[in-house]
Amino acid sequence: MARILIAEDEDALRSFVARALKLDGHEVVEAADGAEGLERVTAEDFDLLLSDIRMPAMDGIELAWKASDTRPGMKILLMTGYADQRERCEKLAQRIIDVVDKPFSLPDIRKAVAVALAA
Repeated sequence: MARILIAEDEDALRSFVARALKLDGHEVVEAADGAEGLERVTAEDFDLLLSDIRMPAMDGIELAWKASDTRPGMKILLMTGYADQRERCEKLAQRIIDVVDKPFSLPDIRKAVAVALAA
């Protein structure tokens, strides 16, 4: 299965998604913000970065830019609960797979991850 990095500042949501993806057989690493996420991406290989857009220290858009420069083959899937943040992703269209709207159900995020990994 895949090695996935989840960058999400909401602890409960991050662990909820991590548990679900582990049940699907993926190896999951967690980061509490974009800066920690970038440290992980720089030091380790991942098949997929699943990142919230709105986070402290470094937002998901900046993380996506830097991560895609560092690991061009890594797939990126972003999450947001804010419509205006989705618009900020337009320039990233060639570097990301999709943006998942929050709130989402467990089947929704599992499907989005499966589609991203298959892309």
